[in-house]
Amino acid sequence: MDEMLIKRRLIVLGVLLLITVGVWWSELDYVQIRPSVCNAKLLCVVFLDVGQGDAIFVQTPTGTQLLIDGGRDQSVLPELNTVMSFSDRTIDYILATHPDADHISGFYDVLERYSISNVIRTENESDTAIWQAVEEAVVEEKAKVYYARRGQRYDLGDGVVLEILFPDTDPSGMESNTSSIVARLIYGDTSFMLTGDSPKAIEEYLVLIEGEYLKSDVLKAGHHGSRTSTSELFLDHVDPKFAVISAGKDNSYGHPHVEVTDALFNAGITTLNTAEDGRVAFWSDGKQVKLK
Repeated sequence: MDEMLIKRRLIVLGVLLLITVGVWWSELDYVQIRPSVCNAKLLCVVFLDVGQGDAIFVQTPTGTQLLIDGGRDQSVLPELNTVMSFSDRTIDYILATHPDADHISGFYDVLERYSISNVIRTENESDTAIWQAVEEAVVEEKAKVYYARRGQRYDLGDGVVLEILFPDTDPSGMESNTSSIVARLIYGDTSFMLTGDSPKAIEEYLVLIEGEYLKSDVLKAGHHGSRTSTSELFLDHVDPKFAVISAGKDNSYGHPHVEVTDALFNAGITTLNTAEDGRVAFWSDGKQVKLK
């Protein structure tokens, strides 16, 4: 065989090999194969970095997984790859706090990629195309659907309970943010207050009916740190050690608002912001909560 032809073939093979390795490395980077931030023996709660939106991943000591909201786009998928093993393609529960795009859009891709057993939502709906697409995907998934009501307790295993605090009635006619599911994740003596985009009026209503029961170690500040949420009255009753703001860097809404950050600072609450800190992970052994 001509020596020049052999060299040409070797060059072609080399180029093809480089392309193959490049594709493989790109895929490896996408799935981010590395040790999970979650420890199998502890409750793990991770506020994912999905930009201007919400997505919270929960894994219990028994391995039950819950995803609260899915962010506004596909960015939830690479974030999930940092907290779930590459081979894991199931999530036990997804919970949609309300039907706004920055909370539910990513669910479409989650439902495409993962097998979902249970969906927690409310009757509040949207006429947007993405909400309709997510609803259709849930139907195709044949997941069991629960409509959230105050007093419901979802047993996530090993003593971990998700308790619904709001809504306490059918919220179909409510403004979307007002209809947000407010839930308290409880493990032993520790708890997380998860508020969606719930406004001050609902926070103050919860103070009226729940009082000191709202006490929690971690608060997800409502509505991405908007001045419409996180009232001082609510802060006084939740009395968290940590607060997390889920927001996008340099977002057009100005979140978090200075009124909220000042209130958190003045209350002596350690505050994390996904826009600045990236994903925020907590571990609980049922006795205390630690920031990873």
